Amino acid sequence: MVEAVGAFPLIELRGVRKQYGGKGGEPAIEVLHGIDLAIHAGEFVALVGASGSGKSTLMHILGCLDRPSSGSYRFAGLDTATLNADELAWLRREAFGFVFQGYHLISTLDVQHNVQVPAVYRGTSVEERQARVTALLARLGLADRGDHRPNQLSGGQQQRVSIARALMNGGQVVLADEPTGALDSKSGTEVMALLNELADAGHTVILITHDGQVAAQAHRVVQISDGMIVRDSLSEQLNSVSLVAMPPLLDTRHFSERMAPGVLREAALLADAREAVTAAWRTLWVSRFRTMLTLIGIVIGVASVIVLTAVGQGSSQQMLQQMASVGHLNRMAVKLVPDEEHGQLGILTHADVRLVSEVPNIAIAAPTSLVSAVLRAGNASMSGDAYASTSGTLDLLNGHMAHGAFFTSEDERNLAAVAVLSKMVRERLFGEGVNPVGRHILVNNVPFLVVGELAETGHGDYDEQRIFIPFSTGAHRLIGRTNPELIQLKVADYEKAEQTAEAVAAVLERARGVRDVFIGNSATSLKNQREAARRQNLLVALVGGISLIVGGIGVMNIMLMAVKERTREIGIRMATGARQSDIQRQFLTEAVMVSLVGGAIGVAIGLAVGIALIFWDVAVIFSVRAILLAFGCAVATGLIFGFMPARQASRLDPVVALAGE
Repeated sequence: MVEAVGAFPLIELRGVRKQYGGKGGEPAIEVLHGIDLAIHAGEFVALVGASGSGKSTLMHILGCLDRPSSGSYRFAGLDTATLNADELAWLRREAFGFVFQGYHLISTLDVQHNVQVPAVYRGTSVEERQARVTALLARLGLADRGDHRPNQLSGGQQQRVSIARALMNGGQVVLADEPTGALDSKSGTEVMALLNELADAGHTVILITHDGQVAAQAHRVVQISDGMIVRDSLSEQLNSVSLVAMPPLLDTRHFSERMAPGVLREAALLADAREAVTAAWRTLWVSRFRTMLTLIGIVIGVASVIVLTAVGQGSSQQMLQQMASVGHLNRMAVKLVPDEEHGQLGILTHADVRLVSEVPNIAIAAPTSLVSAVLRAGNASMSGDAYASTSGTLDLLNGHMAHGAFFTSEDERNLAAVAVLSKMVRERLFGEGVNPVGRHILVNNVPFLVVGELAETGHGDYDEQRIFIPFSTGAHRLIGRTNPELIQLKVADYEKAEQTAEAVAAVLERARGVRDVFIGNSATSLKNQREAARRQNLLVALVGGISLIVGGIGVMNIMLMAVKERTREIGIRMATGARQSDIQRQFLTEAVMVSLVGGAIGVAIGLAVGIALIFWDVAVIFSVRAILLAFGCAVATGLIFGFMPARQASRLDPVVALAGE
């Protein structure tokens, strides 16, 4: 089906002007001076002119890489001035295929993936893309070059790859900018033959060249000089030009209707993520040494958080276990203090002991008195303390017997003169390796039968110069008073020690009518220990956070460098149909990938160091929350510090980017 020359043109420019500068006091330079041009579907047009004539600027406008300063450009009946950045990206992706003089292949991708780029941004499935690439490479004689990088190809082969990429999405309009300029004569001839084949197959081919012989192979030659069309051979070739029907995709009656859903095209989330991650990994792998250097800050930050938190929690837990092993966490003591109203010191009674024993969470309530004494056995003597309390003292101290047994409740009732020695007292009075059970000692000249030796409790006060005797015996035979100096308590759940202490104080205040007791409890020690652990964790987080910030700055630095070094790649991706969001996602994914890899390595190193410390008998408790938090912060670092470079990349002007180095 042949379309008449007078039918609606595919491309129509009216009064198009383009100027640069004119801002900030700079003089304005006009490159195009009122271009009027109409190109129909199926034409093979050569735009020919000397360097600086404005032909490349015109090509950028035709390919929607740039906008005219004034005038109108209508494509398939649609005014391109009304299109936003994403709509122009869709137009480049669906309608155009670019063939550049410098090939403009992405150096980090092999041939197959270079050709696939336009289809990736179109959302074509992997299977469809692969089938299309295989067919195109076979058609262009590159079937055995699919896994080669651009630098492994000759100039002619690279240009054929560029043509294959232009045709990946159909390439209804092929824009070839000096396609033979960098080629030898043989390769140039081959490329021109391919362009002629495309024109004969119904593609609209627009060739930009300064070579008259190359331009002569086109069906129509438009000569440009000083930004103006000075000659158009359309009228001369009118009778010999055969135009094809408008391709269905570019049918002016439905073109704008198809654009709307195309612009909003979103591939499946998983597919988009897979493409972004694959592309990011491929790019980072090419510059893996620099990437690894960037990871160091993140690795150190994550590993330090994991290791220091594990060691801190291990040390804290070890201390708590040691405190619990000697019953320290479970012990409280009720002591008298002058009452707030009169300043007088009262006395504790056995009635107070009974009241306290009934408070919830109190497991043991033991009346206790302490008296200094001279301890003697044979010719050995020493100064010590007689600790008068109940038989529950052994459980209260969480103690164990080295020899014999602790005194009993019956001993208390009978005022038995029996004693339990600490290890130090036994060594001083009886010597090393002697079992003191059954022997007698004098306590302030009062004879006592030794019934047992207490094993070391780990709590210095009870392992030093101390003996343990029944409270009733001590009260009547040594102290001379029956009221206890203090009440020793053991709580069932040390986590509730603070609340229990408040309850004990309240019960005694109601019974005694004044608040004249002080409750010494381990909850304060426990609270202080946990507060110290919290501060330590904050310090660890600060150290790790500083390292992560340093790593984040490194990520930002490498991404900013990447944007600068890959400016042309960004331009290529935009020319092949990438939206701003596609470019932003590409670079942001790379930043997050760096952080992910750094975070994973940091976790692995942190766990490895922690395991090594365990083998060196260092208390270590890994915190899943700390690991996840450190890893999450690493990923967040990539997002935060990678956003600005990614956004900067997405906002580049396609023409400026293509001209970048």
